[in-house]
Amino acid sequence: MPKDTLTGTTALAAVLAFSATAALAQEDCASRGQLDAQYCDADGDLVADAPGDEGELRDPGTLVFAYTPVEDPAIYEDIWTPFIEHLEETTGKNVQFFAVQSNSAQVEAMRSGRLHLAGFSTGPTPFAVNLAGAVPFAIMGADDGRFGYTLQVYTQADSDIEGMPDLAGKRVAHTSPTSNSGNQAPRALFPDLGVVPDEDYEVSYSGSHDQSMLGVVAGDYDAAPVASEVVERMAERGLYDPEEVRIVWESEPFPTTSYAYAHDLAPELKDSIEEAFFTFDFEGTALGEEFAGVSKFIPITYEDQWAVIRQIQAANGVEYTPEDLAAE
Repeated sequence: MPKDTLTGTTALAAVLAFSATAALAQEDCASRGQLDAQYCDADGDLVADAPGDEGELRDPGTLVFAYTPVEDPAIYEDIWTPFIEHLEETTGKNVQFFAVQSNSAQVEAMRSGRLHLAGFSTGPTPFAVNLAGAVPFAIMGADDGRFGYTLQVYTQADSDIEGMPDLAGKRVAHTSPTSNSGNQAPRALFPDLGVVPDEDYEVSYSGSHDQSMLGVVAGDYDAAPVASEVVERMAERGLYDPEEVRIVWESEPFPTTSYAYAHDLAPELKDSIEEAFFTFDFEGTALGEEFAGVSKFIPITYEDQWAVIRQIQAANGVEYTPEDLAAE
């Protein structure tokens, strides 16, 4: 299973060229909502419909899969190997793991047809849906059907920050503009908690959740909003000492990484991909060890499970455009 890397530089250049594909718009599309001009949503489920022309459906010999670049993507190739082997056996396809360096690179790869299947982080998922024709269908969860993560605000254990208003005047790290827990949710939720990002404190973008957390531990930042699932995995790997930090505030749960395939894959291939996800046994695998508390993939829809995320992004004035994605 060879690996390649999709760089942010390449993706950002390509993202700026998105508008050039407007000529591919479906002239007979009666409804597309917020989807890019080349997609259609006749059934109103907020994701791109499959092409009506069977000749436009794709059934590649090799499936390309990428996991969200929420942390160092290089460490995840081995972790995903058991699942990739199961995916190969179930679909009868070769599967290639691609390590992506940015959310922009990942979205552009699916839009351009180079990426068939991916785990998209929470905040970038709507960009993948609207700009790249991604169709989310699964999420990691527990046996009882629960899934999700929380936004946690961390500071140093000996910090004088006791509540959210105390962030005023401090050095606070956000992750990246499109991140839900690392930026969008804080901007939507923090004002009601007594502090307004970019007004009461200057936002510094760290680039990722792990960099935000390590920056807090090192004292580079006074505090940082991060995704609970990321910092929990970091602690399990010994990347920081939980005794050196403490939580200032924690949100209600959000949906975590969405797993999505490209809208134009052949129906039989989509079915076999879903079968691979929903029959995978996490127990005793590197994937199960990495994602503690997760035992299976759970069926979801973008329309239902991402409603709260769309609400947060709408409150922040986010538009699912190439320009907003490029800003990431």
